Amino acid sequence: MEHIGIDTFLVTVSPMDRHGYFTFGTGNDYSSKVARAAKHLIVEVNDQMPRVYGSLAQLHVSEVEVIVENNVPLLELPVPESSPEDATIGRIIAEMVPDGACLQMGVGALPNIVCSQLSGRKDLGIHTEALCPGMIDLIEAGVVTNRRKRLNTGKTVFTFAIGQKAMYDFLDDNPSVESHPVDYVNDPYVIAQNDNVVSVNAALQVDLTGAANAEHLLGHQYSATGGQLDFVRGAYASRGGKSIIACHSTAAKGKVSRIVARLEGPVTTPRTDTQFVVTEFGWTDLKGKSSTERAKALIALAHPEFQGELTAAAKSMHLI
Repeated sequence: MEHIGIDTFLVTVSPMDRHGYFTFGTGNDYSSKVARAAKHLIVEVNDQMPRVYGSLAQLHVSEVEVIVENNVPLLELPVPESSPEDATIGRIIAEMVPDGACLQMGVGALPNIVCSQLSGRKDLGIHTEALCPGMIDLIEAGVVTNRRKRLNTGKTVFTFAIGQKAMYDFLDDNPSVESHPVDYVNDPYVIAQNDNVVSVNAALQVDLTGAANAEHLLGHQYSATGGQLDFVRGAYASRGGKSIIACHSTAAKGKVSRIVARLEGPVTTPRTDTQFVVTEFGWTDLKGKSSTERAKALIALAHPEFQGELTAAAKSMHLI
């Protein structure tokens, strides 16, 4: 924001309350800071945007230059189809989540599958960049209480939310849920203040040293860095925390291995930061492992059809 400058900012907000305050609803990530830095602020008031509490989540009418009303349904995320690999990875990750853990989940089918496997846990907490529908299910089931959080105790914390209408209705005027700016939610120092943080993020590739690429595959840019590295570092620094990078063992309908000798895209999470890696073939904890131990452990998580060529590549790279 300080590098690009903001002339005009247009943002959707919830309706104004009797005190003159709108809220940023499902998206407090950058909106609350950018809105106050822009020279001109235009708000689109949508009566279907939920009223959400939290730090800087409210915007007073006196801060606004132009108001436009447009009452339309919010964008809903299609319910992602899951695969047998997702189900297996979800079960593996769920077994790694203890009672009282504080959860961060990425996006896609996997977070909801992991959440569906946690119905037997007690007193879970949530401090997450993205709030997903599976987390709402855990709150409504009483599995998430946020009682054991050392920071924002009793509150579910997120910076943006995307799901279906039932999720937006749950957020509306709900004091147990708070949105905060991304520079707070994704700050590793803030994340680490809660105990037993379990961070689950996806990767498109993991190389034989443990470096993860979550952005680029098969010649295409699919994503950006997001908050992955923030939560990788914050979770590992948390007392009892676990940072998990998860992926299918293959892509392109089994034609391409996601465990690779070298990344074809950028490094999203450096090898020195990666802790747990999970595929449908199991998991490994890379912390404390030598280069040889890492390569062997990651080859064991690859699809069997690719393990031979990965072993040969590791030998040519003098990893094993």
